[in-house]
Amino acid sequence: MLLLSIVLVVLDGAIANVALPAIARSLHAEAGSTVWVVSAYQLAVLVAILPCGALGEIYGARRVFLIGVALFTVTSAACAFAGNLPLLILARFAQGLGAGAIMALAMMNLRSALPQHMLGPIIGVNAMVIAISAAAGPGIAGVILSVTTWPWLFAVNIPLGAIILLGGGLLGQTQGVKRKLNARALLANTLMFILFFCGADRIATAPLSGAALIAAALACLFVLLRLERNSEAPIIPTDLLSMPAFRVSVIASIFCFCGQMLSYIALPFYLVHTLHMTPVQAGLYMMPWPAATAIIAPISGRLANRVKTAWLCAIGGALLAVGLMVAALSPPDPRAIAFVVGTVISGLGFGLFQTPNNRILLLSAPKARSGAAGAMQGTARLLGQTLGGISMSIIFATLPLSVALEFAVIMSAGCAAIASLVSLSRARYELVAQPGTA
Repeated sequence: MLLLSIVLVVLDGAIANVALPAIARSLHAEAGSTVWVVSAYQLAVLVAILPCGALGEIYGARRVFLIGVALFTVTSAACAFAGNLPLLILARFAQGLGAGAIMALAMMNLRSALPQHMLGPIIGVNAMVIAISAAAGPGIAGVILSVTTWPWLFAVNIPLGAIILLGGGLLGQTQGVKRKLNARALLANTLMFILFFCGADRIATAPLSGAALIAAALACLFVLLRLERNSEAPIIPTDLLSMPAFRVSVIASIFCFCGQMLSYIALPFYLVHTLHMTPVQAGLYMMPWPAATAIIAPISGRLANRVKTAWLCAIGGALLAVGLMVAALSPPDPRAIAFVVGTVISGLGFGLFQTPNNRILLLSAPKARSGAAGAMQGTARLLGQTLGGISMSIIFATLPLSVALEFAVIMSAGCAAIASLVSLSRARYELVAQPGTA
C-alpha cells in the first residue's frame, strides 16, 4: 500500500508534462502558461515536505500520511473537473501539498512497520518502483490520451487513492511527540521555497531578478535557522545534519540528483539534434537507464546489509559518471550502441548509489526523527533536481546547442563524481551494515 502511494505520486508528476499540449488546446490557454500545471505541483511539494515530516512526528505518521492521501485523491478529482487553467493550477498546488505528505512520511511508516534488517531490501524495491513509475509515466499518459481526454489522467488517481485509504488501517500506529510548530518558522519555510522556485524559474531569462529572488530565499533560510536555533526538532533538521553520516548522505544525494536532472534534459536533445532521431525514438533510447536502475536497486538493497554503504555509493556514483561520458562523448553512431551502453552503465550506477544512500540516511536518524529524515531525503532529491534544471537553463541560454549539450553532460558527470567522492568520505567512520544494526 505504501509502495502504491509512491507510484501514485511519481506517476502523477511524470504524466502531467505529456498532457500540457492537450490541456492548452482544451482550456484555450497559452502554452507557456500551462507550464504552471507542472510547476505549481513541484512548488507545493517543496513547500510541504519538511513541515509534513514534522507534523508526522507530532501527530503520528499514519494519520498525517492518510490525510495527505485523502487530499491528493480529492484534489485529483478537482483537477479532472477543472474548467479553466487557474482552477487547474490551484488544484495542482493543493495536490502537491498532499504529495508532500506522502513523500515525507512513506519511509517513516515503512520504518515503523518493518524490522530493521528488512529496510535495505525494501528501500531497494522502493527505488525500483520509483524508477519503473518514472519510466512508464509518459507511456501511460500517451496511451490514455490516445483513447480519451486529459482529465482522465487525474481521474485514474481517484480509485487508487481510495484503495490506499481503505487499507490505511493496516499501517502501524505511531505515537506522536508533543511539541508545537513555530508559525513564524512555517512562514519562513514557505517563503523560502516560493522565492527560490520563482528565482530559479527566472534565472535564465531575467538573471538579475532571478538572482535577487534566490538571495531573498537565502535570507529566509537564515531567518528560519535563527527562529529554530533552540528547537529540539527543527523543520530543517539541523540536529540530524550535525550527524556526519546523515549530512554526507544529504550532500551526496543533492549532487547525484543534480547530475541526473542535467543528463535527463541534455541526453534527449543529444539524441534528436546530434543523432537525428525522432522524439519517439529518443524516448525509447532513454528507457535503458530506468530499466537498469529497476534491476540493480533491490540487489543493492541486499548488498547494503553486508557491505559498507560508503563503498557502494562511491562505486555507484563513479559508474554514473563513466556511463554519462560514454553515452554522450563517444563518436556519433546512427545505431547509438555506445549511447545505450552508457545509459545502462548510468542506470546501474544510479541504482547502486540511490538505495544504500537512502538506507543510511534513514537509519542514521533516531527512530523518533524518521519523519524529518524522510522529508529531508525528498527535499535533497527535489533540491538537486531543481539545481540541475537551473544549471541547464543557464547553459542553454549562454552556449550554442552543440556545445551546451557536451558541457551539460560533462557537468552532469562531474556532479556524479562529486557524489562518489563525498560518499567515500563516509567510509572512515562507517561500520559494515550487518542485518539488525543501524
